[in-house]
Amino acid sequence: MVDLVASVEQQQLKGEEELPRLRSGDLVRVHTLIFEGGKERTQIFQGTVMRMRKGGANANFTVRRIAAHGVGVERTFPLHSPRVTSVEVLRHSHVRRAQLYYLRDRKGKAARLKEKRIEPKSGA
Repeated sequence: MVDLVASVEQQQLKGEEELPRLRSGDLVRVHTLIFEGGKERTQIFQGTVMRMRKGGANANFTVRRIAAHGVGVERTFPLHSPRVTSVEVLRHSHVRRAQLYYLRDRKGKAARLKEKRIEPKSGA
């Protein structure tokens, strides 16, 4: 029975080439499929990754953005969901925590994260 559940979960997982390497503090753009009536469209949610939850087919990540009038909005996306069509990493930030819940209490410039610069490797 356990092997059957594990095999079904393995089929649901997306491949490594489909998923970018996400970490807390990354600025991401998540493309999700939205079904309204009989129509289908792609909606983009852009914000900072607040946490990553591992766990095979149950892996998920939470993204926070500031909406209109300074209201913070958080959404949790299943990592291997067919409704999440793509995830773009726009930039990486230098953080020292796995879960960035302290950003909920910060506003404006206090909520900024320092960008992590990745140096290109010199091969010559």
